Amino acid sequence: MTEKASLIGRIRTAAAKRVLFLPHAVRQMSRPERMISTTEVCEVLIDGEVIEEYPDDPRGPSALLLGRGPGGRAIHVVAAPKEEYAAVITAYVPDPAIWSEDMKTRRES
Repeated sequence: MTEKASLIGRIRTAAAKRVLFLPHAVRQMSRPERMISTTEVCEVLIDGEVIEEYPDDPRGPSALLLGRGPGGRAIHVVAAPKEEYAAVITAYVPDPAIWSEDMKTRRES
């Protein structure tokens, strides 16, 4: 099993128990131009694809996942697996100026 598969498996297992939205995530999700629902975030945790990993994050290993919301809208979610829950660190609609057309790769600056 690869590290990436292992991390996504841990995130999905933790999310099946409980999902905790950290204050930063709630603020980002509720910005008027984003309005990302908790249901959308949970769907990304279950069905999303890992596009970046942060194994050395001070909050513990985490990953950036890409999923799709209503109408195919791209949604990025950063989550960290914990023993009893998945912590949602942030969630946002990726900016096309920063991300490639498929929203999987950061553009060169």
